[in-house]
Amino acid sequence: MRRSTPSVQGVGITGVGVVVAGDDLARVLVDALHAQRASLVDGDVLAVSSKVVSKARGLTAPLDEREAVIAAQSVRTVAARRTPAGLASIVEAAAGPVMAAAGVDASNVAEGTVLLLPADADAEARALRAGLRELTGADVGVVVTDTAGRAWREGQVDFALGVAGLAVLDDLRGELDASGRPMSVTARAIADEVAATADLVKGKTDGVPAALVRGLAERVSPADGPGARSLLRPAASDWFRLGHVEAVRAAIGAGAVPPPPVVPGPRAERLARAAQVATATGAGRCAVEDGDHDEGGRGGPLLRLSAPDAFELGALAQRVLAALWAEDLTGTVEREHERDGGGAGDGGDGWSAAAVRVAPVLTPPGAAPSPAGR
Repeated sequence: MRRSTPSVQGVGITGVGVVVAGDDLARVLVDALHAQRASLVDGDVLAVSSKVVSKARGLTAPLDEREAVIAAQSVRTVAARRTPAGLASIVEAAAGPVMAAAGVDASNVAEGTVLLLPADADAEARALRAGLRELTGADVGVVVTDTAGRAWREGQVDFALGVAGLAVLDDLRGELDASGRPMSVTARAIADEVAATADLVKGKTDGVPAALVRGLAERVSPADGPGARSLLRPAASDWFRLGHVEAVRAAIGAGAVPPPPVVPGPRAERLARAAQVATATGAGRCAVEDGDHDEGGRGGPLLRLSAPDAFELGALAQRVLAALWAEDLTGTVEREHERDGGGAGDGGDGWSAAAVRVAPVLTPPGAAPSPAGR
């Protein structure tokens, strides 16, 4: 049966202060609640920033080791771009979610350090829940929250990194909608909704790292439950395991080419990058011959291709078209023939030769948004 919640209340927990390694986080939170004349009751949900969980666990590392720490905390890279400040990456973090820089964070931490995510945030949520129960006697749900961006949308939201004692999903599949039609895909991410709701009364800059959410008692259970890790989409059903640039490069064997910049740059740079990617396997050559399109769309850049034989040339042409697409460019194979004699590298050494004409409609290389961070 579908459940409804008439009202939900969120209250930020102030007065937590600076959390340091070794602090009893349950005690810190209960004391802060009592200081603002509040207390926990059965059915409450406490949403706590992963940052204070990590601080209490002492999960810090030197700032100058940030890149190595990110690599160590990453299971695989989804997308990466070069920025003036260094490499920005979206990765599958050891903590579970896909997020920027594996959740390694340099904000609101001691100077010269970075903060790591807890390796098992569900275990941290269970431990915090047990500590709160011991101190207050209340059976509450706990959500350890973190912040991430969303594909296709600007801005960041808080999501559930770890959960204990709270239903993480409200699976409505098989139930009837308001028109009497059965629903086949709807499963509300309750834990993420709680995390986002709590963030409205918490604060990244206000020193409010936790919130009390009340009104969800029907979703709080005596058992700790499956945790937030159960929300992670398995690889078999993940349609977006790589960024579009990375997917193209992986498909044509160009994964070793350095990541592109976060701002794609002018056309000449994108053409040069496409040529490098297309020839990364070493089968054939690709030279850029730039030019301007006339009003009729004729002329413009050419990528001159050469390969040892017609088969390799055809494969190279397809790699070029794919590499252009990853740079938001398109092209057409304009001609294909064999040359005898002439200079090496332009098809004049007996190799097969062709040219790819770059289409006149180009995507403006305007500044891209920075990868979503914590």
